[in-house]
Amino acid sequence: MGRVTSPKRVFFHREVARRIEGRIGERLMEIYRRLYGRFGPQGWWPADGPFEVIVGAILTQNTAWRNVERAIENLKGEGLLDPWALLKVDEEELAALIRPAGYYNVKSKRLKAFIRYFCEKYQGDLGKMFGRPLPQLREELLKVGGIGPETADSILLYAGGRPVFVVDAYTRRVLGRHRIIGEGATYQEVQELFMENLPQDVELFKEYHALFVRLGKTYCRPKPLCEGCPLEDERALS
Repeated sequence: MGRVTSPKRVFFHREVARRIEGRIGERLMEIYRRLYGRFGPQGWWPADGPFEVIVGAILTQNTAWRNVERAIENLKGEGLLDPWALLKVDEEELAALIRPAGYYNVKSKRLKAFIRYFCEKYQGDLGKMFGRPLPQLREELLKVGGIGPETADSILLYAGGRPVFVVDAYTRRVLGRHRIIGEGATYQEVQELFMENLPQDVELFKEYHALFVRLGKTYCRPKPLCEGCPLEDERALS
């Protein structure tokens, strides 16, 4: 199926683009209202402070959250949930502690890479780091080894309280099945869909992202359970 090839967006299906042009914001808010009405507030991100959010955002790559919680508890038990303590710890020792999160050798390197950047550039001061202008800080984070767009934006939104929308596999799955985006949509294009058509509201972005995760785990699974889904009839509008 072809896609619209406008200079600004190329990721809407053509017939959908004709119908929702000029009202995509309303449709996105209707989806949000339905999800919030069904599931309620999600209280995400669960953490004792912004630094723990950052550590969790790095450890949660390619694993379930329950595994991340076990790894974080190990770090807490050793008094290592602190940037300067993590800077000093040996990479192999760190890998052993975060083993429950999976890919522990890789994640140990990634966590250490972030810690070195954070301590060297910002002296371990979250206020200094998050005081940077958003575009520059995001660019910096993306240059840290192992931090991609989703991880960087999770850090910015949930730890820094900056208005950036986090795009994950659940978001793509839901939007794709409702024919709002096409298969070739890039991370940036999907993110712009939300950031250009919704209020720049941190709490809205947090809740919306968390609700997509909830929907993806309960109804919009790889094998979908459409019956009873809060968006079941919304799909007919596409």
